[in-house]
Amino acid sequence: MQDDKNLSEIKVEDQKIIQNKELTIWEALIPVFALIAMLAYNVYVFGDDALSGSNQFILLMGGAVAAIIGFKNKVSYERMIEEVAENIKSTAGAILILLMVGSLAGTWLISGIIPSMIYYGLQILNPTIFLVACLIICAVISISTGSSWTTSATVGIALIGIGEALGISLGMTAGAVLSGAYFGDKMSPMSDTTNLAPAMAGTDLFTHIRYMAFTTVPTFIITIIFFIILGFTQTTTGEANTLQMLTDINKAFNITPWLFIVPVLVIILIIKKTPPLIALLAGTILGGIFALIFQPHVVTQVAGVEKLNFEAAYKGVMQAITVETSVATENEVLKDLFTAGGMKKMLGTVWLILLAMVFGGVMDAIGALAKISSFMLSLFDSVFGLFASTVATCIGLNFTASDQYLAIVVPGKMYAQAYRDEGLAPENLSRTLEDSGTVTSVLIPWNTCGAYHSGVLGVPVIDYAIYAMFNWLSPFTTLVYAAFRIKIKQLTTSSK
Repeated sequence: MQDDKNLSEIKVEDQKIIQNKELTIWEALIPVFALIAMLAYNVYVFGDDALSGSNQFILLMGGAVAAIIGFKNKVSYERMIEEVAENIKSTAGAILILLMVGSLAGTWLISGIIPSMIYYGLQILNPTIFLVACLIICAVISISTGSSWTTSATVGIALIGIGEALGISLGMTAGAVLSGAYFGDKMSPMSDTTNLAPAMAGTDLFTHIRYMAFTTVPTFIITIIFFIILGFTQTTTGEANTLQMLTDINKAFNITPWLFIVPVLVIILIIKKTPPLIALLAGTILGGIFALIFQPHVVTQVAGVEKLNFEAAYKGVMQAITVETSVATENEVLKDLFTAGGMKKMLGTVWLILLAMVFGGVMDAIGALAKISSFMLSLFDSVFGLFASTVATCIGLNFTASDQYLAIVVPGKMYAQAYRDEGLAPENLSRTLEDSGTVTSVLIPWNTCGAYHSGVLGVPVIDYAIYAMFNWLSPFTTLVYAAFRIKIKQLTTSSK
C-alpha cells in the first residue's frame, strides 16, 4: 500500500490515458533517453551525493525536454501544468506520511522504543539467521496490514538498526525487509494495489490472489533460500561486540518491554483499517508521551536543560519530531543508531517525489506514456510477447511516470482487450500487473515507492536493489511461466 488511499478514492474508472496522434514513438522516447543520459552522468559526477539535490534537478530538466517535445506537437503549457498539478495532488498523502514517519522515528528514538527493539533483537537474532528472519517478519506484518509502507516505517526501521549493530550490510538488510514487505503487500487482500490490479483487468480480488500465488510463492521460496545462504556467508564482527552494545544501550535508555505497547498499537490500528496517516500520528504522539514517562533524562538532554519541566518536555519532544536529534553515547557503532532526522530528514525525499511528478506529469500531458504503451502493445506477435510487452510497459511506466498506480492503471487499460483477443482469462493480466508493476516500483530511486523506502530506511536504492531479490525476480518468474505456458488460464466460452 502506498498511502492512505483506498480503492474508492483512487477512482480507477476515472483514470484517463491521454492520446496524442501528432506524437511519434521516437519523439515520445526522446525525454526518456535524455533523462537516462543526464542521470547517468550526474551519478558519475556526484556518486552517492546525487540524491542530495542534483538528481532532483535532472528530473526537472527531463520534464523540460518533454515540454519542448510537447510544444512541437501543439500541446499547451496550461495542459502540461494541469497534469503536473494532478500528479502532485496524487502524492499528497504519500508526502504527509513521509513527514509523519520522520516524526515517528524521532519520538520512537527518544522514548527508547527503537533502542529497545535493537536491544532485544540483538539477543534473539544472530548474523546467520538475521536476514531470513527479517524477510519472514516483514512478510507477516505486511500481510497483516496490507502495507509495505507501514512495515518499512515500523519494524523495518528497527531491523535496519539491529542489522547495523550486528555489522551486516545495510543494503542486505534493506533488501530482506523490502522483499518481505512487498510479498505481504502483494498477497494481502487489504492492499490497495492488490485490489487495483484485478479491478483494471476485469477479475475479482480473491481469484486474482489465488492465481497470483502460482508465481509469487515460488519466487518467495527462492528468496528465502537466497537469504539463508547469504546469512551463512556472513563474516561479521557484530556478534563479538554484542555484549558491549547491550551494556551501552542500557546506559543510555531505560529498556523495558512496556515500550512495545506503542508499535503494537500502531500495527493494530493499521490492521483495523485505520488510515496510515492517522495511525502514524497516533504512534508519534504516544512515542512522545512514553518518552516523558520512561526516558525523562533523554528528553532533558535533547532539550538542552538539566531539569524536566513543561517547557523542557515540550521542547525536547518537538525537537525530536521536527529536526535531527541525537542521544549521547560513547559507542561509535551506536552513534548512528541513536540519531533520528525528524521531519527535516524527509524533505529531500519530498523534493525528489515532487520533481519526479513534474517529469511524469509532462510525459502524460504530451501523450508520451500512451504512445510508448501503444508501441509496446504493437510489438507482440505471440502469447509470450504479450506478457513480455506488459512487463516492459509496467516497468517502463514505473521509470517514466514515477508512480506505482499509473504502472498498473495504464497497462491495465491498454492491454485488457488484447488478452481477451488472445483467449486469455483476465487474471493473467492482473497477475502480470502485480508481478511487474507493484514490486519493481521500489527499485527506482525517483519513483514514489523507491524514494519513500530509501528515505525511511536511510539506505540508497542503489545499495539495496540487488538484494531486494523478491522484487526483481518476480517479473522474470512471470515471464518464465508465460514462456513455458505454466498456469496460463484460458477464457471459458461463456467468458468470451
